[in-house]
Amino acid sequence: MLYEGSRLSVEVTDGIAVLCFDARDGSVNKFDQATIDDLNAAAKALAEASDVKGLLVKSAKPAFIVGADIMEFGERFKAPEDEMKRWMADANRMFSTIEDLDFPSVTAINGMALGGGLEMCLATDYRVMGEKAQIGFPETQLGIYPGFGGTVRAPRLIGADNAIEWIADGKPRRADKAFAVGMVDAVVAEDELEAAARDLLDRAIAGEFDWKARKAEKTAPLKLNQTEAAMTFETSKGYVLGQTKGQYPAPIEAIERMAKAAGMGRDAAIAEETEGFIKLAKTSEARALIQIFLNDQLIKKKGKKYGKIAHTIEQAAVLGAGIMGGGIAYQSASKGVPILMKDIKDEAIEQGLDEASKHFAKGVERGKLDARKMAEGLSRIRPTLNYGDFGNVDAVIEAVVENPKVKKAVLAETEEAVSENTILASNTSSISINTLAADLKRPQNFLGMHFFNPVHKMPLVEVIKGEKSSEEAIATIVDYAHRLGKTPIVVNDCPGFLVNRILFPYFFGFQQLITDGADFAKIDKVMEKFGWPMGPAYLSDVVGMDTSQHVEEVLAEGYPDRMSIKGKSSLDVMVENDRLGQKSGAGYYKYEKDKKGRPNKTQDDKAYELVATVQKDGQKDFDGDEIVDRMMIPMIIEAARALEEGIAETPNEVDMGLIMGLGFPPFRGGALKYADAQGLATVCDKADRYSHLGTLYEPTARMRDMAANGETYYAQ
Repeated sequence: MLYEGSRLSVEVTDGIAVLCFDARDGSVNKFDQATIDDLNAAAKALAEASDVKGLLVKSAKPAFIVGADIMEFGERFKAPEDEMKRWMADANRMFSTIEDLDFPSVTAINGMALGGGLEMCLATDYRVMGEKAQIGFPETQLGIYPGFGGTVRAPRLIGADNAIEWIADGKPRRADKAFAVGMVDAVVAEDELEAAARDLLDRAIAGEFDWKARKAEKTAPLKLNQTEAAMTFETSKGYVLGQTKGQYPAPIEAIERMAKAAGMGRDAAIAEETEGFIKLAKTSEARALIQIFLNDQLIKKKGKKYGKIAHTIEQAAVLGAGIMGGGIAYQSASKGVPILMKDIKDEAIEQGLDEASKHFAKGVERGKLDARKMAEGLSRIRPTLNYGDFGNVDAVIEAVVENPKVKKAVLAETEEAVSENTILASNTSSISINTLAADLKRPQNFLGMHFFNPVHKMPLVEVIKGEKSSEEAIATIVDYAHRLGKTPIVVNDCPGFLVNRILFPYFFGFQQLITDGADFAKIDKVMEKFGWPMGPAYLSDVVGMDTSQHVEEVLAEGYPDRMSIKGKSSLDVMVENDRLGQKSGAGYYKYEKDKKGRPNKTQDDKAYELVATVQKDGQKDFDGDEIVDRMMIPMIIEAARALEEGIAETPNEVDMGLIMGLGFPPFRGGALKYADAQGLATVCDKADRYSHLGTLYEPTARMRDMAANGETYYAQ
């Protein structure tokens, strides 16, 4: 044994060194400090070995290396810049030492090689990839970019344009895509991987492949003349800016550093990469995006705990067809869970089936499904007008009209038709679960399962726990949501639950701004620049004015001290004039369908005439900062209230609910992470400035205490 550590070992047999990653204390290999230390020691031992003629790198785990230990590295990012620079130089040294070995090297890539895992692969001369494996650079999704030579070696191997695409979008690539651009040298069946890698290594040792030329290519300047380089990097930069709207600095920084390093040799180029990496690691965007990753890990960990007590749902049912019911049926059927779709009207059943068929057809169009798979998926949806087959259903999702009387009647009727163990879940967006459970015989089997519209796109499901909901029922619905490809967040019952409750104060800020004279189109532009996918006026049109008004009424009744709007709002005026948004063809904007049937929004003078009726003092111009503050402060405060009241257990779940349920700008990390970035003292000062607008702008006592003590919602 040439070297043995806790994360890897190196064994030499007949002149062939085999470096095997196999973390003793984990189910996966990842880059943490222990791995870096082991790899540095192993690289040094290999460089000093006199009896080695070739190196084979492999993994004993199902995945090669899944990436960095974000928890550990995130802490390192808080260190002073000079300390970070020393740490990164030490980490990069091991890759360069392996790259500089005076014998050929080959990596066998199985499972996944992401981030630092792929950078490890690039340090060797050749790569052989299992046909089911995936590789990629996900770092930009964390607000950083590859920092272990990825921005240096990738463009020298696959060309600057391909490297920019791989690094900027952060997506993993399949083996065929990796081979097509030259990131790997061969793709083979999984059971042939190690043998194929060894064969390539033997042939390189025998002189069939010029491994020295490959090393020279990776350590030399990029082969682009000045004009080509300018065209490649500037064009890519313009495209990425258009995609990110300048809100995500990492991909732009990566392009700029690759451009600067294009004419440099490896070591100088890596120094350039390190400088840009440290700059990004200190940004608020990186802190927010890394926190989102950690939030997601926390939610998955909770999901695993629920999974241990969950009952597997073999047969589901949805009550109420139409768009929402059809969307839920599609989601269940597409993930392999058969589902009954019940309604009382044939036309509603047809609409639900059409909705499901449309989504399956799109899968075929995009090449994700073939006709046979589509047919199999549709066959898992069984329409019905009665409860005949409900005796064998494990869970029923009620998705009828948002009316408590109707829902109560349907739920009571359904409870009589199902078994004693069947779970009933309401897809209500705002009606109290405890209220709906009041007349049920088995309230322990009842809870909320709130899907967001459109079901097939929105990743969040709110699982709402009523006072009498059992842990088994909660766990089973959480498990079902996971099977549907959704991220479930368990919340306690309250008017509006978590997401809609926090959204309303944002809309309150919007309506108050309009009443005070603001231009709704300008508000949209400001909030889109802030990072929202669409502004509040456009969002109101998409959601539907009547739907928004209904939620507003529920929340005003639930929180009369701060959420009851006095006087007529622009929303009320729109509803009175049957301008319900996209579904009626007009709201704050006017809509006409394009050739593909998608609604295009255009300005409408009539909307301004109607809005003017609630602007008693006429129009007034507001600057962008004031618009942002008046919109966001009440949202932050309500998020804080929800956390303090235990509606969600952690700030992580509050923020993830807003990001996945509302499209809160991910690079800001959620309302509470955004509050941390500003500082709670600043948030409270701004809130006091707008205290005349009402109690939604009144920070909680806990917020003021935290501000006074310099506390934050997250460890900074």
